[in-house]
Amino acid sequence: FWLKEIYSSHTPVVSPPDMFAHIVEAPPDPILGTAIAFRADTNPKKVNLGIGAYRDNSGSPIVFDVVRKVEQEHAADLKCFKEYAPIDGDPRLKVLTQKLAFGDDSPSVKEERVASTQALSGTGALRVVGEFIKKHLPEPSHTVYVSDPTWGNHIAIFECSGMKVQKYPYWDPEGKTLNFAGMMEFLGGVPDGSSVLLHAVAHNPTGIDPTQAQWDQILELCKKKKFVIILDCAYQGFASGDLVTDGYAMQLMDKAGIEFILAQSFAKNMGLYGERFGMVHVVSNTPAAARCVLSQLKLVVRPMYSSPPIHGGELVARILGDDANYTAWKTQLKETAERILKMRQMLVKGLQDKGTPGTWTHITDQIGMFSFTGLTAAQCTTLIDEFSIYLLKNGRISLAGLNEGNIQYVVDAIDTAVRK
Repeated sequence: FWLKEIYSSHTPVVSPPDMFAHIVEAPPDPILGTAIAFRADTNPKKVNLGIGAYRDNSGSPIVFDVVRKVEQEHAADLKCFKEYAPIDGDPRLKVLTQKLAFGDDSPSVKEERVASTQALSGTGALRVVGEFIKKHLPEPSHTVYVSDPTWGNHIAIFECSGMKVQKYPYWDPEGKTLNFAGMMEFLGGVPDGSSVLLHAVAHNPTGIDPTQAQWDQILELCKKKKFVIILDCAYQGFASGDLVTDGYAMQLMDKAGIEFILAQSFAKNMGLYGERFGMVHVVSNTPAAARCVLSQLKLVVRPMYSSPPIHGGELVARILGDDANYTAWKTQLKETAERILKMRQMLVKGLQDKGTPGTWTHITDQIGMFSFTGLTAAQCTTLIDEFSIYLLKNGRISLAGLNEGNIQYVVDAIDTAVRK
């Protein structure tokens, strides 16, 4: 007691330092921040054209019927448990997802030259790829070239992996199309052995893809320059409604017999957004190389998130591994792609019927979930502030946010913003 009294009467009270006082608040993510602002808006006419998640014609989120079906089957299956998955995920998923990307007659799949590991959707797959490249591949590959523009998270993912990020020309703002000549000329001048990120289908944010003939030229350049090719595939089947058509670039690379990397997401084409299911596929020259690559991929995953979540992978395995479920999925996927296409056509027709200044056919020339409209930052601000139509300031819109109930409102608002 007396020691406590002496201590309390003679020892000054010193406030502990504020450990986090120097931390500044980060700006909101431009895409996710748009969703937050949309939810807070009380305007009954508000429209969310920002976030890339599919909506039906009433503006509601959907779960594919076949996903509901296999989810119920999984819940009723008493042989399914909640044990940890292996580091690289459910073994059933490897060949199933490989064949989806590369085709049933894939040389690399038949010859077991593909190292595959489950990942946390496309984002997690790319982060694993970045860490793997930085640790195991030669120094020139530590610089990755991404399209200008590209998905906003690409740059952060690779920079956080320790890689340098540079941009190559892609979008032609005057013609509102692909600047293919500029792209090829630029990539022809970068150091041999660099990493190059290519959108496998439905380029985000522009919606403009190379033609098949242009993909053939891209392949030849990549072979000549010995690039480490990273294909990012988030929309197979979602662009045209056909899995094979949308898989052209992946199958082209595979049949060419070259080594490359694929990050594969099922968020969009199976509607498994929050399940965070994706795959990394590394196509190697030999089965022995694939085994070694897989062993090192697992050493990237283990300290990062230890092992992947099991629920999304179980759903994908039940869909891809069952003929009836697979057919049902393809049918529903085609329906979603067709609704997006219809919205593109209705938007262009609406703007043309109003005589909105400018040309708008580039919107129907584009494919996939997004359109790079060509709207200026000021015009986008008008749409957000005056009409509660939420989109990115670079003019990218998600066609999934349009439906027959709001399309005319959006057309009228764009017309006003363009004429302002």
